[in-house]
Amino acid sequence: MAKVIEEEKKESHNRFQRFIFIIVIPLLFAITFALVIMTFSGINVFEKAQSLSSDIPFLAKVIPSDDAVDRKQLQERIISLKASMEDQEAKMARLQSEMDEKDTENEQLQATIQQQKEELAELRQIGEENKRAFKEVVSTFESMSAKSAAPVLMNMEDEEAMKILSNIKPDTLADILEKMPPEDAAKYTGLLSAGE
Repeated sequence: MAKVIEEEKKESHNRFQRFIFIIVIPLLFAITFALVIMTFSGINVFEKAQSLSSDIPFLAKVIPSDDAVDRKQLQERIISLKASMEDQEAKMARLQSEMDEKDTENEQLQATIQQQKEELAELRQIGEENKRAFKEVVSTFESMSAKSAAPVLMNMEDEEAMKILSNIKPDTLADILEKMPPEDAAKYTGLLSAGE
């Protein structure tokens, strides 16, 4: 009897082993081979299974679809990205307007600098002309007789007379002061010595 039980156990093991070797292992091999071929051909099997499961009513409940969740997250992400882009565009517009203002300010400053350079050149030219005219006045007083120059200088403002007297040659100055009344000669001599 023990032999019969042992033979039955061997037979049940043999049937189970035959089932695994003949059906399960070749089926697993075929599924694996099919998955590899589909992957190399560019077919995503899992996405296909998910799309097919959403089309078949009873499978949709068994296999959950991430499309609804993904779409909602995608829409939220798109909205946040649009808001971020609008913020960046507003910043860019503000910076552009600031740059334009600075450019306008710069152009105005350049125009002011150019105008001041022109005015400076004019003033230099006027100053040179005034120097030439003053030298001519001084040379005129030097060429005049002391008798004629003294009364003209006494009728001038003290400041103008001092400018002329301080630039006349010492010999001519002595002659002009000699022809002035003593109080005027003393006044101009004192001013000349204080100016030095």
